[in-house]
Amino acid sequence: MKKFLLIFLPVLFLFLCGCSDDNNGVEEEDLEPPVLVSSTPSNGAVDIANGDITITLTFDQNITSPSSTHSLVAIGNASVDHVVANLKELKIDVSGLQESNTYELVIPKGVVIGPTKVEAAEIRLSFTTKEAVQLNITTTLVTENPIPQAQNVYNFLLDNYGEKMISSTMANVSWNTNEAEWVKFHTGKYPAITTFDYVHLYASPANWIDYSNITVAEEWWNNKGIVSAGWHWNVPLSEGSDQISFYTDNNHFSAAEATVTGTWENEVINADLEKIADYLLLLKEKNIPVIWRPLHEAAGNIYEFTGGTAWFWWGADGAEAYKNLWIYMFNYFKDKGVNNLIWVWTTQTGDHDFYPGDGYVDIIGRDIYGESSGSVITAEFNAIQEIYSNKMITLSECGTVAKVSEQWSNGSRWSFFMPWYDYDRTVNTSGSEFEKTDHEHASASWWIDAMSQDYVITRDEMPDLK
Repeated sequence: MKKFLLIFLPVLFLFLCGCSDDNNGVEEEDLEPPVLVSSTPSNGAVDIANGDITITLTFDQNITSPSSTHSLVAIGNASVDHVVANLKELKIDVSGLQESNTYELVIPKGVVIGPTKVEAAEIRLSFTTKEAVQLNITTTLVTENPIPQAQNVYNFLLDNYGEKMISSTMANVSWNTNEAEWVKFHTGKYPAITTFDYVHLYASPANWIDYSNITVAEEWWNNKGIVSAGWHWNVPLSEGSDQISFYTDNNHFSAAEATVTGTWENEVINADLEKIADYLLLLKEKNIPVIWRPLHEAAGNIYEFTGGTAWFWWGADGAEAYKNLWIYMFNYFKDKGVNNLIWVWTTQTGDHDFYPGDGYVDIIGRDIYGESSGSVITAEFNAIQEIYSNKMITLSECGTVAKVSEQWSNGSRWSFFMPWYDYDRTVNTSGSEFEKTDHEHASASWWIDAMSQDYVITRDEMPDLK
């Protein structure tokens, strides 16, 4: 027995030594460093978006990245904001990318580590951002022989485009400056533009709404503010109906038939256009120009996803019917002598088929809600500007979006911006509800950020455009 043990123990010792080496049992091939398999953007890519992007690098094995090494990652004069490793991917958030620049991302050795603690070699990745859009913005209004004040306002917008943004608020529902008063209460400054809505045209004049009383608009203009207006156009749900709506749901009013002489829809729109033209002419008599944004968001979400629909009746019959309606309104106002308007068309992106044409539109608007990323907003701005390089672009409506300072730092150069109203917050301009700082679409802190920027124009900074 002793002899057996004497033979067995050396053999066991040799066996254990053979199984234990400096690699602790790890196969030699497992000690290879992580190797970059692909990246987005790829090395040498061109036409990369400006502003903020996320660079994704995919490796051939799971990786980690010590936080102590993240400050070593560099990308020229842009900023590396965040580095995170997850499974085989390394994501790097970058901000401050400028137009027409070539950038090299440098990831030193030691930033990326494989599961066996082997470091990946230094990685260098280069790409080029998009060239600047060559703007050739029209200098004259599409309205023939506009009143001088309308051209003055347009010139003011054009002079500041790309250099400054003009602040704006929406009326609480219709015919007041309550939201502007709320902004003044919390920031000490009025916005430069206030916007009204002729949504109650069907009821005016009444003791609760009368668009012929233009005092509120006249006072705003006389205080060097700019007047803007839209129109949620209510129509009968069917012929002879006393129920009205501007939505598509359960609405049988046809935009296609509306421009056809002899139809009941045509009779309705002619009556409405005559009525609203008369109200707009009251403003013209006072030499008050209007930034006019009718028939907005026509395409709804048709181009956003399969099965998407237009949510307003004026877009429900498709692009051709919509464009005919826009041009019908344009010509109707022309014949009536309404020449105090600056025409704004609102894009839903991807809906160029709905565009009425350069001869009928002065400014392109975009309505954005629920987007907290300044880089995403800037990507939309850039995409729209690239398509409509001969028009100014504006954030014609917004709510719960990234702060103006973040949008600006990412490259958004809207002509003006306008958060939507919060009915409960500003239905009354005094009391505890009015004094609260929260808001359904743009809180007091959002507005304080906006109004404190030297590139945001407030009413007290407005020139006399009369």
